[in-house]
Amino acid sequence: MGYRKFKADFIFDGSTLQSSNNILITDEEGVIKTIVDEQDAGSDIEVFNGILSPGFINCHCHLELSCMKNVAEEGTGLVDFLITVISKRGKAQEEIQEAIDAADKEMYENGIVAVGDICNTTDSLPAKLHSKIEYHNFIEVLGFTEERASIVLQKYLDVYQDFCKAGFVNNTSIAPHAPYTISGKLFALINEFSNGRIISIHNQESLAEDELYQTKTGAFLKLYHHLNINTDFFQPYHKSSIRSYLPLLDKPKTILLIHNTFTTPVDIDFVASQSQVSKQEFFWCLCPNANVYIENKLPPVDLFMQKGCSLVLGTDSYSSNHNLNILNEIKTLQTHFPSISTEILLGWATLNGAKALGKQKNLGSFEKGKKPGVVLIDAVEDTKITAVSQMVRLL
Repeated sequence: MGYRKFKADFIFDGSTLQSSNNILITDEEGVIKTIVDEQDAGSDIEVFNGILSPGFINCHCHLELSCMKNVAEEGTGLVDFLITVISKRGKAQEEIQEAIDAADKEMYENGIVAVGDICNTTDSLPAKLHSKIEYHNFIEVLGFTEERASIVLQKYLDVYQDFCKAGFVNNTSIAPHAPYTISGKLFALINEFSNGRIISIHNQESLAEDELYQTKTGAFLKLYHHLNINTDFFQPYHKSSIRSYLPLLDKPKTILLIHNTFTTPVDIDFVASQSQVSKQEFFWCLCPNANVYIENKLPPVDLFMQKGCSLVLGTDSYSSNHNLNILNEIKTLQTHFPSISTEILLGWATLNGAKALGKQKNLGSFEKGKKPGVVLIDAVEDTKITAVSQMVRLL
């Protein structure tokens, strides 16, 4: 079997930027062999301008919503956005499948090698059976009324079983949608089912979420009225949503907290405390372009870094983003938080993401025996990704 040898201005190995004197060597299938000094690499070296990186990990996407590009207006706020998605989600099955196939292809071409994908149905299953991308499927549960909790969970367990029967048994989880769509009883049922598993939950994407949990006021009452949901049973916790619901999810081994646009220092400290007590691992997933699209606000990224949080990146869906491209998420973060190094940003997009989805044995870094994909980021200035930087998939 032959080898491929890659040289660029920098090699990002999953944790550090290495100098241009180093050569990345893979076999023809893309399995990492080693990184060596150029003088030891021999001939037939392929030379590129830019940064070589492992393939990207998209920790949060909704493939099922791929047919909703440009349907929801920008900047309406989360509640009006949700009402639009709910009311306009119904599409012909053929249109849904074509959009999912196109989105999967786009993500692959954009250097994405693994995706944490939210599923309410089996619509994405046909595409995933033939995809070049590795998926972890989060079967997303929604049900805010107490009396129907068991019935609601069974509906989504049926979807879960369909994914397992199709061969995704080790890459499928049951996951709560968000604090404002899960009743206390349903949280308890999901917690039991998720013992030792990976789950995700949309967290503090809007100020209205904390208003609901603190005082049972705010914009989500409008959503419940729109959906004819009786909220008489719900009593406010008089504290933020994450400090209210997280103790109800103490059995999953890993929890991906998605969006976190309005998370506070007290909330972060609370999560760290639960992690120590319950021995759980938490990853904070940033989807900056979706946050700007919906709420015109970015999460407190500097705060997460100061607190030592494990950060990962996601694109969300075409209902809240103009493309499914992790490099564009990095560009947005770099624009608004210029002090964050390229090395750190790429770490979130690669090895951290692989760890969050439980795929670090094969993805996320240039380590011997792994097959993480190889992408080139061009048009860099020194080590900085620029507005015109593009991604080229090499393997």
